[in-house]
Amino acid sequence: MTLQDFFQSVSSNPALLTVLLLSIPALAFLVNLWSGEQAAEIWRWRFVYATLVYLACIPGIFAVTLNIYLFLFERQSIWQMNLITQVLPVITMVATLMLIKRKLPFAYIPGFGKLSGFMTLITAVIGILWFIDRTRIYAVTYIPFAYIAMGFVGVLLLIRFAWSKLF
Repeated sequence: MTLQDFFQSVSSNPALLTVLLLSIPALAFLVNLWSGEQAAEIWRWRFVYATLVYLACIPGIFAVTLNIYLFLFERQSIWQMNLITQVLPVITMVATLMLIKRKLPFAYIPGFGKLSGFMTLITAVIGILWFIDRTRIYAVTYIPFAYIAMGFVGVLLLIRFAWSKLF
């Protein structure tokens, strides 16, 4: 089964994915109600919040990455977007993060920094690949591949450092 086959299967039966994606912000809302108002009670719920963040962010990050790829590299029209597989995961991620942010700062959620680092890495790789695609620089060069790989890693580290200073 290819990724395209999977998306066609989900598109033909969208009810299950829609219910799963809409249940994540609903669970975040319910956890906000159940967790109480005192800091000690909220602190106990941080692993539940972490689970909800990962449940929302993994499909959301994948959908954002897929959308960027489709629009930049495949030149897909915005009119051909699949709302269930390309838009709903992003809306779920944003809604869940907004609900959780009301109750608990992201600094207290275990592993949240790893997600932001992962998004930075994906953004940097897509940006570099888009730049290479637009400038038509390919493998015809006299520079050894080890130097190109070290330059790529250096650019990623530079982007990561700049991102951490920016935010």
